[in-house]
Amino acid sequence: MSGLTFDVVVIGAGPVGEVAAERAARGGLKVALVEHERFGGECSYWACIPSKALLRPGNLLAAARRVPGVPMGEALDPAQVFARRDWFTAKGDDSGQVDWARDAGIEPIRGHGVLTGEREVTVDGERVLTARHAVIVATGSVPNTPKIPGLDTIRPWGSREATSASAVPARLGVLGGGVVGVEMAQAWAALGSRVDLIISGDRPLPRLPEFAGDLVAAGLRETGVTVHTRSGVEAVAATDGGTELTLAGGETLVVDEFLVATGRRPATAGLGLENFGVTPGAALTVDDTGQVSAVDGAWLYATGDVTGRAPLTHQGKYGARAAGDTVAARAKGEQVPGTPWSKYTATADHHAVPQVIFTDPEVASVGVADAREGTADRVVDIDIAVAGSSLHADGYTGKARMVVDTERGVLVGVTFVGQDVSELLHSATIAIVGEVPLDRLWHAVPSFPTISEVWLRLLEAYGL
Repeated sequence: MSGLTFDVVVIGAGPVGEVAAERAARGGLKVALVEHERFGGECSYWACIPSKALLRPGNLLAAARRVPGVPMGEALDPAQVFARRDWFTAKGDDSGQVDWARDAGIEPIRGHGVLTGEREVTVDGERVLTARHAVIVATGSVPNTPKIPGLDTIRPWGSREATSASAVPARLGVLGGGVVGVEMAQAWAALGSRVDLIISGDRPLPRLPEFAGDLVAAGLRETGVTVHTRSGVEAVAATDGGTELTLAGGETLVVDEFLVATGRRPATAGLGLENFGVTPGAALTVDDTGQVSAVDGAWLYATGDVTGRAPLTHQGKYGARAAGDTVAARAKGEQVPGTPWSKYTATADHHAVPQVIFTDPEVASVGVADAREGTADRVVDIDIAVAGSSLHADGYTGKARMVVDTERGVLVGVTFVGQDVSELLHSATIAIVGEVPLDRLWHAVPSFPTISEVWLRLLEAYGL
């Protein structure tokens, strides 16, 4: 078997792996980037980018309908929506991402990388890559597939099929009330599918405040989605007319496509991690620099979804910057401070993880969703009813929540739900990360007339 030596080998060339590799290369190290599918990864071709490209036209159409006098059509043109999505994904052509890697001083290597020894990665059983300093695992996550009788007799959609299909199914069943479930249910309903969303609880998005799930459910229904609550799929069967779903309670639905959106798990199987005492399929526990805790020798790092810490692309890239900088510094013999909020530590994973759900209405959240048990936290909930929101849409409906650590007088959580609230989120993230005292935040005056006026109303409701 042929062998090559690098300073760092990164396994997984999605956005997270690319950032880790780029930061290590920027630090003067010779870096190999190994990928067995497409350079650019899940987010670029099957997740974040295509899903938002599918959602945006429907959201715009809904927004236009809320403002009288805006010329518009009655429905979306699916062919144009698909063409725009395909432009963003380059129809799966990753040559641009490969060129980017080379231009950044990174060696792209195609194939499946497996850890076969300390600081050793074997690609496709043939090429042995030796890392002088570190191996960084950034292999992301894979779908969780539930055990449903009959599911193996059909070809269900996963998130990849849902974001890459180029024909609108007349009838679509969606199992799961998480982010993928609600986003894809609404996207395909806006494109013309009759969509049935099947969830186990009373509302979608159960990890967020109840008002978020309720408002998103109302938005889904307005788009034409039928939401089946306190339900599930107990059996699946292929029929001449499509796929029959037997729901909890015995109700049956016949659909043309069935999307299973029941979460994801770290992609750690098939990487040889069992050779180092790590259970394949389990998350790789890391410290805040990205070093894998279970492996001695300070050579194995991981970042992104594979760690199970904060499974979001932007948060994975944040951790990748810390890991890449840490590896580069340690390779030079420098001491890496493990103190919170240094450039080498992903401290925000514990305090301020921002997320936007791009449904109509949007959900934007950061920090905690509710008062923390055993604390003096105070929750303030208000309607988003300001001049800026009224100008955005007739009959604007939205809500805002802030969670305040009253002992320190700082924010620890913010949630916004409503049309066009995603751009409010970074100000909330800054306030939490910067631990801006509320009496100082009072002096950050929101511009009139914008939806940001909600900050003034939240602080007034708190008592300032």
